[in-house]
Amino acid sequence: MKKIFILLFALLVVFLKAENNYPIVLVHGFLGWGPEELGGYKYWGGPQDIEALLEEKGYKVFTVSVGPVSSNWERAIEVYTQLKGGDIDYGEAHANEYGIIQKPGKKYDGLYPEWDENHPVHLMGHSMGGQTIRMLQYQLSQVVISDTTNNELEQSELLGKEQNGWIASITSISTPHDGTTLANIVIKTFPYLQNIIGIANVVGSGFYDFDLEHWGFSREENETWSSYRRRMKDHPAWGTKNICAWDLSLEGAKELNGSLIVDPNVYYFSFQTTATYLDTLTGFYIPRQDATLLIRPRAKILGSTISYWRDGSSTDSTWYNNDGVVNTISMTGPKTGANGPDPIIEYQENDLLIPGQWYTLGPYDLDHWSVIGHTLSSEEWSKAKSLYYNHAKRLKNLPVD
Repeated sequence: MKKIFILLFALLVVFLKAENNYPIVLVHGFLGWGPEELGGYKYWGGPQDIEALLEEKGYKVFTVSVGPVSSNWERAIEVYTQLKGGDIDYGEAHANEYGIIQKPGKKYDGLYPEWDENHPVHLMGHSMGGQTIRMLQYQLSQVVISDTTNNELEQSELLGKEQNGWIASITSISTPHDGTTLANIVIKTFPYLQNIIGIANVVGSGFYDFDLEHWGFSREENETWSSYRRRMKDHPAWGTKNICAWDLSLEGAKELNGSLIVDPNVYYFSFQTTATYLDTLTGFYIPRQDATLLIRPRAKILGSTISYWRDGSSTDSTWYNNDGVVNTISMTGPKTGANGPDPIIEYQENDLLIPGQWYTLGPYDLDHWSVIGHTLSSEEWSKAKSLYYNHAKRLKNLPVD
């Protein structure tokens, strides 16, 4: 009997220490772009390339390109289709509700067509990308009704059936899980895209696409960048819930959080970032001395702004700390919504990790863009690079089913 117990214990230890080789999928945030856009200036790495750096360490990595201003519903479907391959299908019910083109004719060969419950992936999203990958988990686990009158199901592979076990882990980086109090300013001014395109030195080129074919919207031949951007900003979709502006707001994020609950079989991680510190004279958070000019004005606004939900409740001083785009407290995990907060605990290096709850890390002294490789000092880049190396190793060490 004792020998059997020892054998079972040894098998358990082997199971817990078993590594996995599941691919890592990188999903960009609001106003992001794919690896082939912006003349080689990477969303994930800027002048560097985080995908390539991880691959050099032996990890399999895929980088997807989704709608920069689209809703999380549409972005998640684009992630799925780019990985599996096939034609984009946003769903009949969604298309009818918002007046978009259900199948705009975008087709993909598939970065990882073998993706299924036997070949799961680790999803990693920056900023809004963290919301997007939570939405994808929801879409995989649900069966969506296309016609409530006749109780008909959606016909797409993603929306028409349950597909559980396809995601091993979800990692969010600087994600506004509860929204950001800067949402309206960011949406109305597009400040970061202007600067990043300037860095890439491709202003006015065709290297950036808002990917809005489902709106029936595309860049016209020989159209200037300013005209293209202005037409997009004036589109009536901005007045609906089917847009990034809603999903990034406090109310929109709260609505998402009511549906996108944790899966008990998925591991969850969140990384917090900050570019501010407490000013004891005012009680506000102000930009650090090393904060870039790109970050400073909005970090200061976030550091002193109170915002309100429709029920009359409001943010408080715990929301002041921020990374120049997102309130740091919003990054830990979903805490609003009809079902209350998700389980969230601080990550401890030697803890035995369990699925179905968030492990939060940080906050790291990196701003919203430096954490993915933009506008960095060599010290910041070293810090950001270590974050990805260490977390990729952490993901690889998660138990294999």
